[in-house]
Amino acid sequence: QVQLVESGGGLVQPGGSLRLSCAASGIAFSAYAMDWYRQAPGKERELVATITSGGRLTYVDSVKGRFTISRDNAKKTVYLQMNSLKPEDTAVYYCHAFGGLRHYWGQGTQVTVSS
Repeated sequence: QVQLVESGGGLVQPGGSLRLSCAASGIAFSAYAMDWYRQAPGKERELVATITSGGRLTYVDSVKGRFTISRDNAKKTVYLQMNSLKPEDTAVYYCHAFGGLRHYWGQGTQVTVSS
């Protein structure tokens, strides 16, 4: 059974930091590209960051220079370090695994940026 379990969300003030984690099980983790998506109320789900199996990184323009995606294949975990958070970063953040024709989603973790 494949599971992606996110953690690390919460309430933070503008300018603060959070680190999200996504622990995977049931997949050959190192062979999968891993993404973080987010969905704000009333908006479509948005791709935030990707790290491929080879370690190539991509980011949506709005988070470049503030967010960093990384992975630890030994721990089967992907991370999203979020710095200089803004109110517009408020959303549910989802972990996504993609490999070949298979893809899987986590249940999401809420990030709220507010004073």
